[in-house]
Amino acid sequence: MTTDAATNSDLARGRSTSESSHVQSYGSGNVVDGDANSYWESANNAFPQWVQVDLGAARTVGRVVLKLPPSSAWGARTQTIAVTGSTDGSSFGTLVGAAGRTFDPSTGNSVTLTFGAAQARYVRITVTGNTGWPAGQLAALEVYAS
Repeated sequence: MTTDAATNSDLARGRSTSESSHVQSYGSGNVVDGDANSYWESANNAFPQWVQVDLGAARTVGRVVLKLPPSSAWGARTQTIAVTGSTDGSSFGTLVGAAGRTFDPSTGNSVTLTFGAAQARYVRITVTGNTGWPAGQLAALEVYAS
């Protein structure tokens, strides 16, 4: 079953999440709580690391917005990020290949990645490097139909 939502509706908000690891209170649920100041942070010096959201059903997806906390205390950094999707939670296909993505507080600490429409229930962000900290970090994982 496929469920389509309005294009401007964040399909990930409030959904269940999972992760490869986290430190302290920086669990994966922070990426879908709508609070730009809470975030997920993986274990240090243990790349690759990932965080994913379960959209509840297979949906058409075509854009993800990734954010770090907006505070200027979060200096600019480049994270090497890939986006994959799955309808069953075990077999993942590439939506956006791994590349350096720059997060800069002077431009909102946000990165938008668009890709050809795909069906996915699970959307996973895999981080394999970070120039600002030796771990994966995300404050928001927003998923949109387009």
